[in-house]
Amino acid sequence: MKQLVFTIRSNEPLNDQNHLLKVAPSDNTPLPLMLPGQFVQILVENAPHTFLRRPISINNHDPEKNEIWLLVQVVGEGTRKICEMKCGDQLNMLLPLGNSFTIPSAPGHFLLVGGGVGTAPMHFLGKILKENGFTCDFLLGGASEMNILQRSEFEQIGTLYCTTEDGSLGEKGFVTHHSLLQNKVYDFIYSCGPKPMMVAVARYAKERGIGCEVSLENLMACGFGACLCCVEKTTRGNVCACTEGPVFDINELRWLD
Repeated sequence: MKQLVFTIRSNEPLNDQNHLLKVAPSDNTPLPLMLPGQFVQILVENAPHTFLRRPISINNHDPEKNEIWLLVQVVGEGTRKICEMKCGDQLNMLLPLGNSFTIPSAPGHFLLVGGGVGTAPMHFLGKILKENGFTCDFLLGGASEMNILQRSEFEQIGTLYCTTEDGSLGEKGFVTHHSLLQNKVYDFIYSCGPKPMMVAVARYAKERGIGCEVSLENLMACGFGACLCCVEKTTRGNVCACTEGPVFDINELRWLD
């Protein structure tokens, strides 16, 4: 884990709630190795009511540009301040934090399921899978078409399927209702998004004997296990999602007991 100051190279609004920030170390320090599933903790400055850092998943790591992408959703004052920042502004961040998704050791059919801003780590994971010679399908869900983010980026990596609650893009309904899950067989599933969605994905995988990892979106205030905000019940007892996770095998979690 390092504490680095980053400069914002670009800040692109994707819709009225989500921004894509591309940032690089201000002093050109080479970035440490980063893995899909890991996250950063951003210090929100000039926000008198925001004392804790904000955890944001790593959306992409570009070693050639020494750059990372952060997909930030406005949910309160802290994230709003981050999304209002301009090119050239600086961010103080701790990174990389947490564990990562497991990269397969053998060929297979892999499904990456993302909901809302939980699609962010799915992009980074899909990119790494492709770089390692694997092909994958993406299944992304949201309330409407405007909530399905970075579609062109996903389409460059694998085959994209979508569901929306209002039917404005892809099939109408939730991700676990998509016909893809009835028509194709997968060897492994990865998922990140709202907990009800991930529980449904975990149940689908468990019932079919498919390996599955999920990235939890528990509230993480410190990022290194001191504040105990992100405790999750597992077969090993209560653990901090920020240090033992955020990625867990579904068999470790007590969701389906």
